[in-house]
Amino acid sequence: MFGSFIKKSRAKSPWIMHFDCGSCNGCDIEVLACLTPLYDVERFGIINVGNPKHADVLLVTGTVNHRNKKVLKNIYDQMPEPKAVIAIGACGNTGGVFREAYNVVGGVDKVIPVDVYVPGCPAKPEAIIDGVVTGLAKFAQKVEEAE
Repeated sequence: MFGSFIKKSRAKSPWIMHFDCGSCNGCDIEVLACLTPLYDVERFGIINVGNPKHADVLLVTGTVNHRNKKVLKNIYDQMPEPKAVIAIGACGNTGGVFREAYNVVGGVDKVIPVDVYVPGCPAKPEAIIDGVVTGLAKFAQKVEEAE
């Protein structure tokens, strides 16, 4: 009974963690712009947190390389189930302009499963918010399936 209440609460007020795999910071600036009063992504009930053990949704920007793929996988593994992952920007989706580089693994989906892809270089705040809302819907669906 109480566990069901907690799961439903997680779906109503998910906590989001942002991780930069090593980008040019273009997408990071746009993600932070989403948290400002101008775009106010928090109106959808989310809270930005810094601890993966508290996060329900993971926002990932930048190209995954051999140095940070273990960190990304570790962060993902620390998040409680169910969880959702949103890859932001061309670098997060495919590796972007760096995909041919010797140290680049590729997009986020080469290391962890991705639920939503947000295109752009850098991704616009409106596209990021749209991706977050889509990710929240997928997260709520995973919460219902877990019951």
